[in-house]
Amino acid sequence: MNVPVKISARTPAKVAATAPVDPPTTPDAQPPATAGILCIIAGIFCLTISDAIAKWLSGHYPATQILFLRAAIALPVVAAVALAIGGRPALRTRHPGLHLLRGAINVVSAGAFYTGLRYLPFAEVTAISYAAPLCVTLLSIYVLKEKVDALRWAALIVGFAGVLLIIRPGSATFQLAALLPLVTAFLYAIMMITARALGPGEGILTTGFHIVAAQLLCSALTLPFFWAPPQFEHWPFFAGVALFSTLGLTLITQAFRIAPASTVAPFDYTGLLWATLLGWVFWQERPDLLGCIGALIVVASGISIALRESLPARRRRGR
Repeated sequence: MNVPVKISARTPAKVAATAPVDPPTTPDAQPPATAGILCIIAGIFCLTISDAIAKWLSGHYPATQILFLRAAIALPVVAAVALAIGGRPALRTRHPGLHLLRGAINVVSAGAFYTGLRYLPFAEVTAISYAAPLCVTLLSIYVLKEKVDALRWAALIVGFAGVLLIIRPGSATFQLAALLPLVTAFLYAIMMITARALGPGEGILTTGFHIVAAQLLCSALTLPFFWAPPQFEHWPFFAGVALFSTLGLTLITQAFRIAPASTVAPFDYTGLLWATLLGWVFWQERPDLLGCIGALIVVASGISIALRESLPARRRRGR
């Protein structure tokens, strides 16, 4: 992920592997930047709604069961959209094993996120998961052997210091559950790194379909160990998780397709505002001062990395 878009369980991903394109514009068309910003804000809001519903469901059902039902409900919709736009070729892939691996990573990542939602305040889990761009940069250094300048190193160090302010290991307020969204961030970064192995020939329709299919298959393997019979009145909530997560990822994908990544990526962090608001309204959660400072540090570090990575491309275009 070269941009800080969360796939949270919010991940299948939050879509960062999508290459943004600058579309042609007409005098009557809405400016791509404005349209892209509106799309990503709406998409992040939908993902936050999905996470909020999942937080409530996590009090009644195992995380992997929520993931399984989310994928089972979403897969027919994703397949129908892929077939309608790209036809049967959109469902074919040259990397079935890699997609399956990424699906397994996604199940563990999203499962950790949903489990964290069960035990921690909504805004805290969301803020810690925003360490994903920092983890991507770190893995790029040690796995892909990419060169990172001093500014990004500084953003990396400061960003993880912000995470420590939120988690506060060793303090009376520390909970082991706070490590779960950090696991989510790290595994999400691995997903984004492995996405590069798919190559440019694998389109967003193919990737989107196979990540949901792999999530369905991998989460199904856990059902003999983690399953609670769904109550009839809870089915609309499972459908809501699938609907809002699919809609959110679609809007975020569109944002990165119609506007430059450097323009829309910072608005990914509006999710922290939505999570704080929903946590306060529905669970009476109020983040403390140190947690707020840590969250702001993480956000600032992620934005600085995203903007720094966009500079070479902008210079090549003479901007």
